[in-house]
Amino acid sequence: MLDFYAVEDLLTPEEKEVQKAARRFLEKEALPHIAEWWERGVFPTHLVPRFAELGFLGATLPPEYGGAGVTSAAYGLICYELERVDSGLRSFVSVQSSLVMYPIYAFGSEEQKRQFLPRLARGEMVGCFGLTEPDGGSDPYGNMKTRARREGDTWVLTGNKMWITNGHLAHLALIWAKDEEGVVRGFLVPTDAKGFQAREVKRKMSLRASATSELILEGVRVPEALRLPKAEGLKAPLSCLTQARFGIAWGAMGALEAVLLEALDFAKSRQSFGRPIAAKQLVQAKLAEMLSWHTEGLLLAWRLARLKDEGRLKPAQVSLAKRQNVKKALEGARLAREILGGSGITLEYHAIRHLLNLETVYTYEGTHEVHTLVLGRELTEESAF
Repeated sequence: MLDFYAVEDLLTPEEKEVQKAARRFLEKEALPHIAEWWERGVFPTHLVPRFAELGFLGATLPPEYGGAGVTSAAYGLICYELERVDSGLRSFVSVQSSLVMYPIYAFGSEEQKRQFLPRLARGEMVGCFGLTEPDGGSDPYGNMKTRARREGDTWVLTGNKMWITNGHLAHLALIWAKDEEGVVRGFLVPTDAKGFQAREVKRKMSLRASATSELILEGVRVPEALRLPKAEGLKAPLSCLTQARFGIAWGAMGALEAVLLEALDFAKSRQSFGRPIAAKQLVQAKLAEMLSWHTEGLLLAWRLARLKDEGRLKPAQVSLAKRQNVKKALEGARLAREILGGSGITLEYHAIRHLLNLETVYTYEGTHEVHTLVLGRELTEESAF
């Protein structure tokens, strides 16, 4: 791992081994093939059982529910290594772990935990998280049109969800809907339920190695037993997004490492005017910026992990890390593409793929602008939303 400030010295032996094991696996099984998967627009479903074997899915959850019980930093390092290969791989694990398994663990009944978490951890079941809708993302409550109407011990769900990672792969969809009193509630919906459809979003130029879908619910009937009993109000789904954003803060630094080291190797070998371009001041300035951003971001992510495990993490702190690290990873990918010149627009190199992926990461799980306003509210105690 690129580690200019020796952050590895701050990791436990278990955390170091998790990172090294993840890198060994991904360099062998994913990195050589990722450009082809991305170009074809397919998610490598055959890797899901391997992710499960390595403990990537629900990694921080207790072993009694199928998790590996590792620290937050260990999970962050998994996200780092996944996104060093591709944002689509990290997105799959992030959704499965933070947006499906976490809410079942945090808001589900004991029966729901026992029924679903071990299967999700083993990769036997894939989940998706249905919050965003076609007409709104940053204002999930105000723009939520999906409705849940109660009929005795059954809920009837009607509505649409959009930009849903894993949607057409999923066996279980966590759907957020307003009830008749306007309260947001979460429902565990089997995707083979009558009236449920998942349509793949195609013609993407970003996150091509990720499954993205529109979900359509037309009078889907869900028993009361599949409602998350402890989830009431928008705070529940937003807390899930906080978990996911934590992983993104780590993952973005993995992508930044990938583009920085690729650009450095290229600069050392590329000759111009009789010297390698690595000897040029402007190229060195770009590389120095990228190294600075990576070093700052890795320290930020590490500190965030320790605060999380100490129970002192605040959502605004996660907003800062997600906002800062993704912005710098995106800017770094652009600089790397510049250093690579014409070669940088081809899939023979990784920079353009990371650049296009990060354009989505910059927007999803809260846009850069929304996280800016979250921090503004934290500082001023005034909401600008």
